[in-house]
Amino acid sequence: MDRIFTPGEARELLPAIIEEAGALVAARADMTEIAHDRRTSGSSALGGIPELKALEARIEDIMSGWAGRGLEIKGIAPVLLDFPAVLDGVSVRLCWIEGETALGWYHRTDLGFAGRRPLA
Repeated sequence: MDRIFTPGEARELLPAIIEEAGALVAARADMTEIAHDRRTSGSSALGGIPELKALEARIEDIMSGWAGRGLEIKGIAPVLLDFPAVLDGVSVRLCWIEGETALGWYHRTDLGFAGRRPLA
């Protein structure tokens, strides 16, 4: 059975999620820079294949942790996460996107991101 979050439970997890998202964003940026530098000049000051593999593993570890806690990963560029929930008997997703400092949005499960509304 999939986990269902209350807004309070999701908000309790958010500080750790934001910290982990920061690590993912840093790894994502490093991967992008290494790949670009290797393509354009043949090498990168940030490293090569071993460093790319380590960064990929770090991102996968973070994402596995989120999935293991019941979050739905909708994207990593930007990081977009949904917490399955039920509000007023309706299946919704409490929605957080990279850059937000609080959990303040939700959308009906069947509507997706375009249906975001402020969370009371």
